[in-house]
Amino acid sequence: MPIPASVFSPRRRTLLCWPAALALPGMAAAQVETLAIVGKDNYIFAGWGNSGPPDDKGIDATVARVAEVRRLLAARGTTLVVPVLPDKMSFHEDKLPEGKAITVETRARYAGILGRMQAADIPTFDGAATLRAVQAAGQPVYYKTDQHWTQAGADAMAQGTADVIRRLVPTLAGAPGTGLALGTVSNERRFGDLAERFLTPEQRRAVGRETFTVRRTSESDNLLGDALAPVHVTGNSMVQPYFGYPQKLSNLIDRPVTVNWKPGDVGFWIVLLDYIESAGFRKQPPQVLVWQLFEPNFHLGPEARGLWDAASIVTESDWSRRVKAALA
Repeated sequence: MPIPASVFSPRRRTLLCWPAALALPGMAAAQVETLAIVGKDNYIFAGWGNSGPPDDKGIDATVARVAEVRRLLAARGTTLVVPVLPDKMSFHEDKLPEGKAITVETRARYAGILGRMQAADIPTFDGAATLRAVQAAGQPVYYKTDQHWTQAGADAMAQGTADVIRRLVPTLAGAPGTGLALGTVSNERRFGDLAERFLTPEQRRAVGRETFTVRRTSESDNLLGDALAPVHVTGNSMVQPYFGYPQKLSNLIDRPVTVNWKPGDVGFWIVLLDYIESAGFRKQPPQVLVWQLFEPNFHLGPEARGLWDAASIVTESDWSRRVKAALA
């Protein structure tokens, strides 16, 4: 199942989720401060997703929808694996500005999501524990001025995903030796997305550019090849190949991996629909579908107006209807 070349553009780096109702060019300074929190040592955090108590009703609704997708896919012979990426702020609470702190309820939010998913028999793993082990070993898991994970963080989550896949589907289709060989690592200096989008020019200059470590694909491998790909990844910008997650996953399971992703403000509901309604899925459904979700926007349904991009809004009933039709 070939993948559009644009999916693999290394320059496509976008925010995971920011309120679509706020247009950047005319954004007032006060609004900027609500979107980006500049903390100690030039750490920048997204200002959304961590205010107020967790939306337990919304979390329960998301778990129920994901469980239904798992059931429908299983009936077709496809295993669903759902890694949930924990919020950056919980890993660097000590870098928050004076007077700001994560509430006790929000601090327990990820564990609550994980427990609900496990109770619903949704295959997943503890991404927070996975990344904390990397952090404890002295490696950063998120960039200071960007929403996204580092190469070390992406690699660790790919390992966690691969472990679940091996446990649930010990024998993958395709030939051994067809996984991606990992290329060389290079460094790029650039502004992180939070700095680039939400800081004033003066703030941006004060914070400065950050070094991004990028593992290039080996020249001997072709991500756009037609080899059987028994695993497909769908999610937000975390799983774009710029950050290395699908390549590492392919290397670990020793099989090709395909991927589709869109910026986080599009929402994980419509990104899944894009894939399961595609001709590629109908022609060659994978053995394993990896659906990457994100803790801060986990509670948002497919009809979260003003939070998802307007073009990606779909009513809950229509989303359910389309999923059932695509997976019938």
